[in-house]
Amino acid sequence: MGSSENPGFNTVGLIGRRDSAHVADSLRAVIKCLAGHGVRILVEDQTAALLEGEGYGVCSRQALGERCGLIVVVGGDGSLLSVGRDLAHAGVPVVGINRGGLGFLADIAPKRINEQLGAVLAGEYRVEDHFLLEAKVLRDSRELTASAALNDVVVSPGSMARMMEFSLAVNGEFVYDQRSDGLIVASPTGSTAYALSAGGPIMHPSLDAIVIVPMYPHTLTSRPLVVRGDSTIMVTLGAVERAQVSCDSQVTFDLESGDQIAIQKYAAPLRLVYAYGHSFYESCRSKLDWATRLGGQQ
Repeated sequence: MGSSENPGFNTVGLIGRRDSAHVADSLRAVIKCLAGHGVRILVEDQTAALLEGEGYGVCSRQALGERCGLIVVVGGDGSLLSVGRDLAHAGVPVVGINRGGLGFLADIAPKRINEQLGAVLAGEYRVEDHFLLEAKVLRDSRELTASAALNDVVVSPGSMARMMEFSLAVNGEFVYDQRSDGLIVASPTGSTAYALSAGGPIMHPSLDAIVIVPMYPHTLTSRPLVVRGDSTIMVTLGAVERAQVSCDSQVTFDLESGDQIAIQKYAAPLRLVYAYGHSFYESCRSKLDWATRLGGQQ
């Protein structure tokens, strides 16, 4: 198939991590690759500030979700978390290009843009649906705020190093009262992020399940709990001096004593695109430094 032909995507959007000066090189490489495949290119308005040149249109992030058949995100897993929360509802497929270390979500390395993004544009790809969580904060039964989270929802005292008291219920059924440094509620996608460092299990991204991980609980018998993906998880705060809920460590909201945080699956998944050959287990081996043989020999 010639490089000027593109069987799947007529308009492709481009979003780059805005706080990295090195992203511009990869953005230009992506634009060159896209232009070579004859697609129309739309660049997020804030990303366009990193670029100089012609051959592409400029629009808002939300407009990209409405007008594009594919969105390319340059910047790594953190950038994809933001895009997931903002654009999952649009249902547009997203492909990630990392800047530096291998990511679980942003799979394409900068030096392989032409090869792997070119393969995607030529139709050689598969799509994985990664479900998000949605956290709603309730105060006196009134909803104060809500946010989606691709990785996790974390209830904690914030920057203060102190324990907090709360109760946990799943689908209206009481689970436990707890004193701990907080609670992590993670999707399978987020199981390899903060939840993993707190002792949670690694979950394959295709699982329809949610993991609940206590942070340094004041008991030796409190362990991570895996529940069905369609569960509703309710965290009710006890008396607290200070607390907050955080979604993907990027969106935070201050909490008060008695507040409730209702967590359940978000209405739409993030549709991640991978070139053929992508392996979750290869990502684990590389990112988590798993040896392929005993003794670390390859």
